[in-house]
Amino acid sequence: MAKNKTHGGGAPSQRQLRVGELIRRILSDLLARGDVHDPALNGMSITVGEVRMSTDLKIATAYIMPLGGENRAEAIDALKRNKGELRRAITKDMTLKYAPDLRFLIDDTFDRMDETRRLFATEKVQRDIAARPEEDDAAE
Repeated sequence: MAKNKTHGGGAPSQRQLRVGELIRRILSDLLARGDVHDPALNGMSITVGEVRMSTDLKIATAYIMPLGGENRAEAIDALKRNKGELRRAITKDMTLKYAPDLRFLIDDTFDRMDETRRLFATEKVQRDIAARPEEDDAAE
């Protein structure tokens, strides 16, 4: 059977989305309950915003954010230190052929949203937005 080339760099497949969401839920639960044997990690409140899977489902990249956005480097370091334990706990609840390798990155979605809001609030952009309907009316 031919491989589907559209999922190499395009939109993720339904299977990738389902597996990523399942891993996100399990990882969130593990971190919320404090099931990891690392006091430093258990002392942090970490949100798992998204988990993206590679096309072969062998790599899971978790986008995380510590509460308040502080101590980002410490959170990533603690997660990397406990990657093996987290990986075992995640795959215990799943039926995948391979246990995916976990990677952790900071979720910058909120930072990008704040920057977008800031840009929309600038005088130049507000002027352009306000002038836009007049141009549309003149074209008709």
